[in-house]
Amino acid sequence: MSPDLMSSGSVRSAAALNEQIRALWMRAGGSLSAQERAEYELLVVKWAEAIRGEVVEAA
Repeated sequence: MSPDLMSSGSVRSAAALNEQIRALWMRAGGSLSAQERAEYELLVVKWAEAIRGEVVEAA
């Protein structure tokens, strides 16, 4: 897993995280290994946090 995925202080936009999720699926060819699944789950959690933050800021 890349180091920037592990840093909790890193703030990325939902769009940037979405791109990382898409790239992961493309690299994996549609079938994730155990390590890729862990990376995917972390990215989805970070994406959900970013979405909530963007919705709050827009309100």
